[in-house]
Amino acid sequence: MNTTNSIQTGLFKPIQAGPRPLALANWLLVVGALVVLIVMVGGITRLTESGLSITQWNPVTGVLPPVGEVEWQAEFTKYQATPEFIYEAGPAGMTLADFKFIFFWEWFHRLLGRVIGMVFALPLAWFWIKGAIPKGYKPRLLALLALGGLQGTFGWLMVRSGLQGTMTDVSHFWLSVHLLTAFFTLSGLVWTALDLRMLTRDASAQPARFTFFSFAVAFILTLQLLLGAWVAGLNAGHAAYDWPLMNGHLLPEFDLSLGWGRALTHDPFLLHFLHRWWAWMAVIALIMLARRIRQHERKASIVIHSTFGTQIILGIATVMTGVALWVAVAHQIVGALVVASTAWGLHIVGRLQRSST
Repeated sequence: MNTTNSIQTGLFKPIQAGPRPLALANWLLVVGALVVLIVMVGGITRLTESGLSITQWNPVTGVLPPVGEVEWQAEFTKYQATPEFIYEAGPAGMTLADFKFIFFWEWFHRLLGRVIGMVFALPLAWFWIKGAIPKGYKPRLLALLALGGLQGTFGWLMVRSGLQGTMTDVSHFWLSVHLLTAFFTLSGLVWTALDLRMLTRDASAQPARFTFFSFAVAFILTLQLLLGAWVAGLNAGHAAYDWPLMNGHLLPEFDLSLGWGRALTHDPFLLHFLHRWWAWMAVIALIMLARRIRQHERKASIVIHSTFGTQIILGIATVMTGVALWVAVAHQIVGALVVASTAWGLHIVGRLQRSST
């Protein structure tokens, strides 16, 4: 019996050599789902005031949480030296048990980041060695890997910003950089996966184009996401609990004593107001996107409408429930789904633009 033939026809049939665009696309979508998960956990971390509970960045030893009361007390002692504990958590009577709760969410958030890094880097190396990456895609995959590394760096810079001076929260600027980088990475994962799926159907397919229309939609949505990140970082969701009015007024009072620049970047009432109403500009842009692709990909059009419609309802509910934890977390999760569905829609636009030229 020919051993080689038996291996090839049996359970241990060798994996097909050459480019495997469908396998890569499915892998990237799995990584994208993990990014949505870490966005959710990041929202819980922020809303439970857990982000400053771990005061050091230890990429290797930080994988394991404290074990035993001695180690827990050592971590608690480090936290007790932070401005957040001195000015807020300490006077509020935080106990070691309370600290363990917030520590868990920050530790879990960081652990997920490590897991996502491994889920991306290890298969990437395997696909690379096996020659499974189609021509022209290696630079893009390396760029996505670099974005993941930047995301971890931005996360630590965000945490460090809240450990200095009299800061009791992280900088809302660093928070926005951290969150928008996650959304940009998610968009890149979805876009690249869709390009690879096109390549599965047609070996001569070219990547979808990023058109001027796509840029306009992406800009409008990005500005809305930026405003949302600043609202979160400044706890501006608590500026008003009524809707559509804010504390009984259509236009809330806000502080212009330091000029418009300061107000537009720091005033919680003005930023809350802008986040509420710029959302409708984002809705108009997404409706235009959905209408443009409806005849070509009806499913994508439905998903876009469904995600931004749900997001509006959750945004209003977040306000009217006084920023209830799980409502606010759902608002952040669906925000990530809006980003993913928008990337899907814009990819269709770019694909149609490519095929028409």
